[in-house]
Amino acid sequence: MSATAADLLAELRAAARPEQYPQKHYRGGAAVLGVRMGKLFDITKRYAAMPVDELDRLLDEPEYEPRLAAFCVMDFAVRGAPDDVRRDRYELYLRRHDAIDTWDMVDRAAPRVIGEYLLERPRDPLFELAASPDPLRRRTAMTAPLGFLRRGDAAARDDLLRLASLLMDDPDPVVAKPVGIALRHLGGVDPERLIAFLDAEAERMPRPTLRAAVDKLPPGTRYTRPAAGRAD
Repeated sequence: MSATAADLLAELRAAARPEQYPQKHYRGGAAVLGVRMGKLFDITKRYAAMPVDELDRLLDEPEYEPRLAAFCVMDFAVRGAPDDVRRDRYELYLRRHDAIDTWDMVDRAAPRVIGEYLLERPRDPLFELAASPDPLRRRTAMTAPLGFLRRGDAAARDDLLRLASLLMDDPDPVVAKPVGIALRHLGGVDPERLIAFLDAEAERMPRPTLRAAVDKLPPGTRYTRPAAGRAD
């Protein structure tokens, strides 16, 4: 099948039902087409072979769903793909971060497109993103490690904790929430390391982040400082 931005966009417009699917979860400033999320995912699976230049065109579209679709295509494209495909999508994601105006674009693509690519590479780009004034770039920095957490070594987990320490005080909820999520996933993989981190950091950790962090500890594993953490 043809895998152009125009083809995918035509399918999205044909599937649009704005009265049924007004995308109330979307907090960006763009118009919406009104495509059901399940339908959007079904469509984008068939476009995993879309070339990078066509993805770039899709990211220029003003509405919400075409840009979300582009990040979905990137996510599907890198699954089991050769290194050159993964590299090209990784570079495109970072180069076109300007097209991201909502958290779900990050969450859909950052773990596989960014995190998995950095599994065996220096993770300096994540620390650069963590220092960005853009909260959605900071969200990428904290969400991408989910892609290398389970297969990564001790250094990978150390980098996740370094990022969490940098961002746990972030005043923007779009950044603060993924800190708790990342720590929660760490607790499912390496509970001892999570507990050691909490022992050192819980006093300055907002309570919602702390609650999220301990939510998935294995049965029988307890964190003994539940009152720690700031109230905010």
